[in-house]
Amino acid sequence: MKLMVVSDIHGSAYYCEKMLECYKNENADKLVILGDILYHGPRNDLPQGYAPKQVIEMLNNIKEEILCVRGNCDTEVDQMVLQFPILAEYAFLYWNEKMIFVTHGHNFNLDKLPMLKKGDILLHGHTHIPVCETAGDITYVNPGSISIPKQNSQHSYIIIDDAGIAFKNLEMEQYKFVSAEEL
Repeated sequence: MKLMVVSDIHGSAYYCEKMLECYKNENADKLVILGDILYHGPRNDLPQGYAPKQVIEMLNNIKEEILCVRGNCDTEVDQMVLQFPILAEYAFLYWNEKMIFVTHGHNFNLDKLPMLKKGDILLHGHTHIPVCETAGDITYVNPGSISIPKQNSQHSYIIIDDAGIAFKNLEMEQYKFVSAEEL
């Protein structure tokens, strides 16, 4: 299975459209969204092309292909307009005999770890900074942000497939790769 993982769209129709073009061109099986879909939040400036109603329409058009967890900017009101579940605090995925704990990052993160065993992967967004690093006995992975990257990072996403984890920008240029054997 090939997964495209994104985070922190924050209501940007401009970047959501680019993200969906990448999703189609990547020929991924599922789009995993790590929260913060529609609202930009009080700490962020409005992202380019801020148009939450357009984001709703674009994502609802592929609702069967989305797995999503709740971000700190996502609410029950958002769930009323989005036609796929967004309110789960976390999800579990299994990949290459490893468990991936999928969450947004505001409740579970490196400072407040969920129950993970040696070799598991913590996958979250929230910081808007792409990361793949070993943290004790686990691996921490963050795709960065599609719409509001921070610390001079790129508008980015990751692809997870049998080979490993590829970090890419919205031009589909790979700028980092971690093989499955390295994880």
